[in-house]
Amino acid sequence: MNQMVNTWIEVCALTEIAPDTGACALINGQQVAVFRMREDNRIYAIGNHDPASGANVLSRGIVGDLQGERVVASPIYKQHYSLATGRCIEDAQYQVPAYPVQVVDGTVFVGSMPQKTYITTPQAREEKMRLVMVGNGLAGMRMLEELLEIAPDLYEIEVFGAEPHGNYNRIMLSPVLSGEKKLDDIMLHPHSWYAERGITFNAGDEVIKIDRKRRLVIAKSGYTTSYDRLVIATGSSPVVLPLPGRELDGVTTFRDIYDINKMIDASENYQHALVIGGGLLGLEAAHGLNKRGMKVTVIHLMDRLMERQLDHVAADMLKTTLEQRGMRIELSAQTEKILGSERVTGILLKDGRKIPADLVVMAVGIRPNIELAKSAGLHCERGVVVNDIMQTFDPRVYAVGECVQHRGIAYGLVEPLWGQAFVCATQLAERGSIQYRGTQLATQLKVSGVEVFSAGNLESDESCEDLVIRDPKRGIYKRLILKNNHVQGAVLYGDARDGSWYAELISEQTDISSIRNRLLFGRDFAMKQAS
Repeated sequence: MNQMVNTWIEVCALTEIAPDTGACALINGQQVAVFRMREDNRIYAIGNHDPASGANVLSRGIVGDLQGERVVASPIYKQHYSLATGRCIEDAQYQVPAYPVQVVDGTVFVGSMPQKTYITTPQAREEKMRLVMVGNGLAGMRMLEELLEIAPDLYEIEVFGAEPHGNYNRIMLSPVLSGEKKLDDIMLHPHSWYAERGITFNAGDEVIKIDRKRRLVIAKSGYTTSYDRLVIATGSSPVVLPLPGRELDGVTTFRDIYDINKMIDASENYQHALVIGGGLLGLEAAHGLNKRGMKVTVIHLMDRLMERQLDHVAADMLKTTLEQRGMRIELSAQTEKILGSERVTGILLKDGRKIPADLVVMAVGIRPNIELAKSAGLHCERGVVVNDIMQTFDPRVYAVGECVQHRGIAYGLVEPLWGQAFVCATQLAERGSIQYRGTQLATQLKVSGVEVFSAGNLESDESCEDLVIRDPKRGIYKRLILKNNHVQGAVLYGDARDGSWYAELISEQTDISSIRNRLLFGRDFAMKQAS
C-alpha cells in the first residue's frame, strides 16, 4: 500500500497576504484559505469551502476571536470556523479541513495533507492590542472596569463619549432633578479617572462611522483611530412622539444632564409641568418636578400606571399616593397636540380637553441606538444582535448595554447590563468561558419614595392561584401568582424587602409546597418555620 506523504507546497510571499485577511491557494486541486493574523504574525490555513452554504468563500471572511479561538466568519452564513482545527463553533455537524503551514525566509508554505487536530502556538505579542469603545455610559464603563481588573496591561484603550462629561450614573438623575443631589454627586468616572489609567478619552466627540474593513472609527471632528477590538456601547435614546408642537421651547425628554438642567430652569421660572408617560421614567420626572414645587399632571395612554410592572391593585394604590402628594393623574388619555407659538402653553387631548403646561416632558420609552452599527453593516434588529459572549457577527466587534439585542431581548434595566459587561470583559481579557444566558426580569425600586417590586408573569388564569395580603392603612400590598406549586409572578407594593427571594424562586422554579402557607410572610419566617 502506498502511504500518502505530506509535502510542503509554496504559496506566496508573506507580504502578499495583508494582515488580518485571507488569500485563496490551490493545493492538490483543493481550494485552501490562507490567513495572516496581525497580532502575532501567525499564518493559518483551512479549506476554502463553506459546508453550510456550499460556496468557496471562507478566504473572504472576517477573522477574529470567538470563545477563545481564532476564527473566520463565513461571509454568506452566520457560522464561524476555527482557524486552528476547522471546527464550526455554532454547529458540530460542520467541519472544514485544517492544514499545517510554515513561513521560511518570508515565503508561506502549506502542507499538502490536512490534519484533523492541527494546533498552533501563538508567538508573544510585541505590542499591546488597541481597544476602542464607542460610548461611555454605565454598561460600557462597567465592562472597562472589569477588564482593567482582569487584564490591566493587555490593551491600549481609547474611549469616545458623545457628551462632554465623564461617565455619570443615569439612574441617579431623578435625585438631581428633585434637588437631593448634584451632578458631582453622581459622577462615576470624571476626566481624571481616564487620564490616571492611561486611557485616551475623547469627550464630546461622537463617532459617526465605523470602517470595519480597515478597522477604523471616525469621529464627528474628523479624528480617526484604529482598533484591534471594538466595543459598541451607544446606549439608547428617548422616544419623541411625533406630535405637532414638539419643537416648541419648554418641550423636553428625560434622559441626560442637558434634559435635567432644562427642567430645573423651568421649575425656577414657571408653574405648570406636564409629563407624558406613566411608566417608571415618567413618574420619576413627575416626582422630581413636584419636589421642585411645580404643579404636575401625568398623562398616560394605558388604564393604569406602570402597566408593565404593576397589576391593577398596586397601580391604583400608587395613583392614590401620588394624588395625595398633589399630582394630577390622567389615565387612558392620549395627547393630540402640544399647544403654543414659541413656548409651550399646554396640550390638547384626543377627547378635546386642554391642559395648561409651561413644561412638557416626554417619558414614553427608549429606543436602542443602532444607527452607527447598522451603517457599519452589522446585523441589527431592534438592537445590535449579539451572541452569548456579547460578540456581533464580526468577531472583532463586541456590544453591551441598552443598544444590544440578545436572544431577541433588548434590556432597559441596569441589572442585565452588569451581566453583559462582565461576560464581555472576560472575553476581551482572553479568559472567557463564561456566557451570558439572559436575565430574569425583575424590578425593585422606589417610585416617588414608594417601594415597588415585580417579577415574572403577572397574568393569572384558571390554572393559577393568587396569594394576597393587602393593608391599605400601612400602604402595603403583596401578591404571589402560583402555578403547579411554583411561583410564577410576584408584585410587592410598600414593602419590597423579600423581592430578591421571590425572584429567585421564580427563576429557579422552586417547589414551594412545604412553605406555601408562609410564603407571603417573607423568607425569614417561611424558612425558619420550615426548618
